[in-house]
Amino acid sequence: MRYKILFISSWFPNKLEPTNGNFVQRHAEAAFLRNDVEILHAIGDPDQKKSFVFEEQIINGIRTLIVYYRKTSNPALNFYRRMRSYKKGFRRMQKPDLVHANILRNSMLFAVYLKRKFKIPFVVSEHWSGFLKINEHQLSKLGLRITREIARHASYILPVSNYLLTDLRKLGLQTNFQVIENVVNTELFHVKRHSADEFKFLHISNLISIKNPEKIIDVAVKLRSEFDNFELHIGGDGDIEILNKIILNHKAGDYIKTFPTLKSEEVAYKMRSSNCFILFSDYENFPCVLLETLSAGTPAIATKVGGIPEIINERNGILISKCEIELYNAMKDVLLEQIDFDEPHTLHEFVNHHFSMETISRKFDEIYQKVLR
Repeated sequence: MRYKILFISSWFPNKLEPTNGNFVQRHAEAAFLRNDVEILHAIGDPDQKKSFVFEEQIINGIRTLIVYYRKTSNPALNFYRRMRSYKKGFRRMQKPDLVHANILRNSMLFAVYLKRKFKIPFVVSEHWSGFLKINEHQLSKLGLRITREIARHASYILPVSNYLLTDLRKLGLQTNFQVIENVVNTELFHVKRHSADEFKFLHISNLISIKNPEKIIDVAVKLRSEFDNFELHIGGDGDIEILNKIILNHKAGDYIKTFPTLKSEEVAYKMRSSNCFILFSDYENFPCVLLETLSAGTPAIATKVGGIPEIINERNGILISKCEIELYNAMKDVLLEQIDFDEPHTLHEFVNHHFSMETISRKFDEIYQKVLR
């Protein structure tokens, strides 16, 4: 039986933030394989003149409605307008059998409202690294109360990693839990057919401080003083100009290349064209980018934080501490081919078995059936 599922989320790609919450969109597409899915999102636009603007599209077969409200400097007023936006948008959607909410922030109080008013049950996929123990001190008392209230009404909380599951329980959330991981379109991120002509390290992220892009550049510069047979390609949806200045100061522009925000197809091509991916983060939850690079047949060097050890092992990458010397040594070992990784097709099959659209779709459907039977 195909149920009617309404996806709502605290984050979702939109005209103001094109890549924000794109992992939610991929989850919705996985659920769509076995169920009828619609997506509703609300977000404030400070430059908007009208009170509400409705933007409806069909994205990869899924009806998607984004309601933009006029954003102010008043947080309470913004929350009121966001809830009004959700209510207005909901009237335009088919009545769902179940709501699939995402990220336990105050926007998802709308799922609680729908359960109380229309008796529609809901589950919540949780992705946010803000709930990790390392970031617990940043949670406000009000925010934590709201999180616990949403969780109390949810039929299931579905964290994307076991690491996050453990830390959510420590926050005192009372509900059913089951881990359902992030998903990869393994057809798009298909395995490489041949090795790159020149050895390339790759880093893609939003380039914020916790990703340590400057440190990756510094280590590459140090490695270049010893070896001249590699390039570092680094970029994403962040401030590229800051990196360009660092590269210029190092006079490293001939072997360190930057790039802006890429489309998914371009990301997949970059990964297939590289020899090793680098993720040197201070903390992470369950990064999609590692699943994608492995699906493309490219191994990774990554810090041993959050849910990363649930992805990376000695057959598909190297786990390191948050230490530049360890990053240097790992990059050197990979460059010198001193690490025996699995073949690209084996890396791809690992992702295809555990994190493909089909696999995650089946897991979601099992949860939906438990809730709705």
